[in-house]
Amino acid sequence: MSAQTAWAVVALCAVVTAFIKGVGPFALGGRELPPWFGGVVVLLAPALLAALVVTQALADGDRLAVGADTAGVAAAGLVLWRGASILVAVAVAAVVTAAARAAGV
Repeated sequence: MSAQTAWAVVALCAVVTAFIKGVGPFALGGRELPPWFGGVVVLLAPALLAALVVTQALADGDRLAVGADTAGVAAAGLVLWRGASILVAVAVAAVVTAAARAAGV
């Protein structure tokens, strides 16, 4: 793929993304959304974050892999579940991941 083609694809993606983002407010106008829709929208961000964390923790290229990063994410999830702050969870994840990599996992 040439550089011109790549930039054309990037520009087209930017235009399509802007169009998609603009259609929602334009189509809905000032109308109220149904209550059930608000409940669904509130759940979208945590679901997307969970999907991103799982794919980063369990994927290695195009295959499923469990390794040091998976252990770090699991440890962070455990300390968050026990009520620790996000900073503590990040520190625990970093220490566990580093220890697992040093151990050769």
